[in-house]
Amino acid sequence: MKLIDFDGLFDEKLAQFMEENKNKYTEKQWEDIIPKLYKKFGDTFVAKVKCTPKEYYAKMTETELVETLRAHLQEDVPTPDFLCAEIEKRGEVATLSPLLFDEDETTATYAFNLIGDDENAYEAYFTVLEKGLSSEDLRSDITDIFKLHADLVKERAYTNLQNGVAKEYMLEILSRVKIKEDKIYAALLAAFQSGENVPMHASYLAAYNDERALPHLLARIEDRTIGFVEFQELKYAIEALGGEYDEPRDFTDDKDYLAVEAAASKATRSENGVPGS
Repeated sequence: MKLIDFDGLFDEKLAQFMEENKNKYTEKQWEDIIPKLYKKFGDTFVAKVKCTPKEYYAKMTETELVETLRAHLQEDVPTPDFLCAEIEKRGEVATLSPLLFDEDETTATYAFNLIGDDENAYEAYFTVLEKGLSSEDLRSDITDIFKLHADLVKERAYTNLQNGVAKEYMLEILSRVKIKEDKIYAALLAAFQSGENVPMHASYLAAYNDERALPHLLARIEDRTIGFVEFQELKYAIEALGGEYDEPRDFTDDKDYLAVEAAASKATRSENGVPGS
């Protein structure tokens, strides 16, 4: 596929325009002018393709648009806004969704950004989480979308959790369910009581906002062997559920506590203009 570097063509025209109008505009004015020129370029006849950039992509099928996008990304040719705008206008989730599974993370991320929060893509999004596809950043972004619609996707998330599929992502999603269910509370509590990743699992209980978790959190925070990070997350969770824990604890030998204190001290010295900070 022969790609057209419309951004490169625009840059050539822009350079010529700026040369013809040098000293006419301030730097701030150029910041306002250039986006308008780019938008106008979309409707400008380009001899190389015998149409405007917008028309060039408007003539393509959905499949051609997506393959063109893939080629731009993989061949490192700048992706024109006109191409992305045409894909967004078509709203073809079914066409874009396969790109979510692309081995190239940039391509998968582009597809996700173009699709956004569209319920029609949820099936594909769950597949990414369930199979551990793409980057951790993309999986986290997908999880953030599901957290906004946790009640809608809770059954799929709960089933995955019970089957041991993408457990941490599913717990995070379930922690945002608003209509309370005993089985979800029990799943979140079980994860907390497993002793694994206690700070994170405590935060899930806090997010779920079920006061029944308070006695379990209070019992755990009494454990004198826990570290500073775990203590802080437990204390936050307890307070988030309306409880309190004010008993003094000594973490002067805890490496995480010492690191936090050192960073705070450095920040204070920097704010005060102390040399060497």
